Amino acid sequence: MKRFSTLLLALVCAFAATAQPIEVRVLDRATDQPTIAPEIYGQFSEHLGTCIYGGLWVGEDSDIPNEDGYRTDVLEALKALQIPVLRWPGGCFADEYHWRDGIGPKENRPRMVNSNWGGTIEDNSFGTHEFLNLCEKLGCEPYISGNVGSGSVEELAKWVEYMTADNGPMAEERKKNGREKPWKVKYLGVGNESWGCGGNMRPEYYSDLYRRYATYCRNFNGNRLYKVASGASDYDYNWTEVLLKQIGNRMHGLSLHYYAVKGWRGSKGSAIDFSTDEYYETLGKALEIEPVIRRHIALMDAADPERRIGLLVDEWGTWFDEEPGTVRGHLYQQNTMRDAMVAALTFHVFHRYADRITMANIAQIANVLQAMVLTRGDEMVLTPTYHAFWLYRPHQGATFVPTTCSAAERQVTKTRSIPEVSVTASRDKAGKLHLSVVNPELEKEPTIQISFDELNPKQVSGTILHAESIDAYNDFDATNRVGIKPFKGAKITKTGIELKLPAASIITLEIE
Repeated sequence: MKRFSTLLLALVCAFAATAQPIEVRVLDRATDQPTIAPEIYGQFSEHLGTCIYGGLWVGEDSDIPNEDGYRTDVLEALKALQIPVLRWPGGCFADEYHWRDGIGPKENRPRMVNSNWGGTIEDNSFGTHEFLNLCEKLGCEPYISGNVGSGSVEELAKWVEYMTADNGPMAEERKKNGREKPWKVKYLGVGNESWGCGGNMRPEYYSDLYRRYATYCRNFNGNRLYKVASGASDYDYNWTEVLLKQIGNRMHGLSLHYYAVKGWRGSKGSAIDFSTDEYYETLGKALEIEPVIRRHIALMDAADPERRIGLLVDEWGTWFDEEPGTVRGHLYQQNTMRDAMVAALTFHVFHRYADRITMANIAQIANVLQAMVLTRGDEMVLTPTYHAFWLYRPHQGATFVPTTCSAAERQVTKTRSIPEVSVTASRDKAGKLHLSVVNPELEKEPTIQISFDELNPKQVSGTILHAESIDAYNDFDATNRVGIKPFKGAKITKTGIELKLPAASIITLEIE
């Protein structure tokens, strides 16, 4: 990207010095606010490219340091994120995955062609046991995506029994394969993208299939399944309306997929080489998720006013062209500060609808799309998006606290705009208030003044995610271009807290 001249920077600084401060009001007196479900910070792992093989799993005999076959470096990095839930095995792969191919001795497991993603040969060495044991190591809930597109009711029903039953033929088979106690599996997706790669179905037809499949997926030994219907792609409100009418409260959750993508035909743009206009346009597309969510929620509220059905945005994130020289169909893309901005701004949207959104799963956890980690052989780097997730950990499971912000809007296209400053706040179980602030502006460094309804701040500390340029990224030859640092620019005043926001920065404050 083109760098600003010294003269332009001087003019920008002069403007910032005379601009009115942005007023942020924290409505900490507000009551009956929703809990921000930890699962909103969920992850997604698919048999796609090197997400599983080489990303999460290398096998017990690998020269790459591992713990029972799981990469040690990746395992420790993901533990630090406090991942609440992990979705698997897809994605499009889920509706071609037959779970029996991934159990038993690895040398006996059949191979298959991964026809969705590059024609890669899948050896099934990472299957049910490997995934559920990984979830136990990470301390997260497993989210299983069941095969409806090419599978059968019996197949999915027996998979649930295999995983969760304490006795019976499926439990005995599991025990023979090395797992005595059943796992706890809460989340079950009944198909994936059934309108597309999961079967190209009509919503009426899928609704009937859901009712049939969900009926035979039983609860065993106190394990209570949270059954998720395969919901719409972004603007398909008819799909949501039909499912609410035809399935209703037979589903516990309804999924939604939304990607910040330039377009599905032709070039999606480079992940690292982009103009200023492309930067703002990407943020505008990402934030269009809010009116999309709002319309789906309006349909849900009309059909389910008691809000018994949760909305799960179980695929979201940026989608750019694959990096040159990588395998076609493996969706490997780099990850810059622009991606971190998308993540942080999207978190703010999810928080605002925490009374209906019960989960979100970014795509994907390793080496695919907007990944947390990138790996190459025995090397690993943490992406800017990883650091954004780390910065927002205090909001997991906290109570949402409403805020107001006087920041103006920047028009980025004829129909899309973004806030010049975005704010979200929550109170954790210990009573500490956390406030996250995003300044997406590349040129402006505004001062913000934070006031409160009741809180009289005595102490404030902060951390910041910032880089020299918005296209900065971490790579194997430069692993720390982008990272978390302490932020000491917030000061307590007579009326609250004041701070100056560096351009293109993400800050989380802890206030007591």
